[in-house]
Amino acid sequence: MFSLRKCGLTVAARMQPANLHFPNIRNYAARKLNVPLSGMAMARSGGIASMMRLPIASSADGLDACFVGVPIDTGVSNRPGTRFGPREIRTQSVLVRECNIATGAAPYQSLMVADVGDVWVNLYNLPDTCRSIKENFAKIIKNGCVPIAAGGDHTITYPILQAVAAKYGPVGLVHVDAHGDCSDTMLGEKHGSPFRRAVDEGLLDTKRVVQIGLRGSGYSVNDFKFQLDNGFQIVPAEECWHKSLTPLMHEVRQQMGDRPVYISFDIDALDPAFAPGTGTPEIGGLTSIQGLEVVRGCAGMNIVGADLVEVSPPYDTTG
Repeated sequence: MFSLRKCGLTVAARMQPANLHFPNIRNYAARKLNVPLSGMAMARSGGIASMMRLPIASSADGLDACFVGVPIDTGVSNRPGTRFGPREIRTQSVLVRECNIATGAAPYQSLMVADVGDVWVNLYNLPDTCRSIKENFAKIIKNGCVPIAAGGDHTITYPILQAVAAKYGPVGLVHVDAHGDCSDTMLGEKHGSPFRRAVDEGLLDTKRVVQIGLRGSGYSVNDFKFQLDNGFQIVPAEECWHKSLTPLMHEVRQQMGDRPVYISFDIDALDPAFAPGTGTPEIGGLTSIQGLEVVRGCAGMNIVGADLVEVSPPYDTTG
């Protein structure tokens, strides 16, 4: 019979609060922290569908980290629907319990976390939406709160990075995606280009940028030239096939060092067999296990913000 003791860890040892590296971690011993509403207290089909069943806060004041929705699909290049992503992510998050038994992470024992709702967006004016995102995230991170954003299409990462870089300077980036999102223009508009705009404005420490899972057809065989010319590390999906990504993430942690890092995870990085609910699916993607390896491999980095984008509920009828 399998025993935790055979792994060299007792249950008690594994369930200690995670040693998370947040820049402005506060003394949590004296605070009463928010915890998710337990399924023992209310059935998971009941209650308000906040992220992880956490309390809803009117601002990020006093929070170490927060969940925030950005419900737009104005910048989608193929199938729309990501404006409904934050709502559905919240709905599905009710199943997530307080502790990760596999890793021993127990974040709610050491961090004050809440759901701060959605950023105001203008679905008829993308530049105005970007302005609103930038201003709202500047307020969220003002006192060191780490925002975890639910999109929304990948446009949202650009104004978030504007706010983050204004506080922390150029940041490292772990970008998990099927697409590089570094086009200059499309149909004459600066579209599909959040990370090109971020480079243009000096928001990224380009020697600490890694893009994982890129794949699919392109407009030319030199589609990655911009990234490579600017020092990005590119990890195509083909280099991830049939292997664990844990060794890769060890290299990425060394690359990022102890300086600020932003994580942007596009759900289409996963193969559509695992995550069909997205607007631009590409076959040959990462498995759900590899996705977990990437996320877990970011533990210990100086994370100042993160997002999950391109979740498009209409294309995943299973929820």
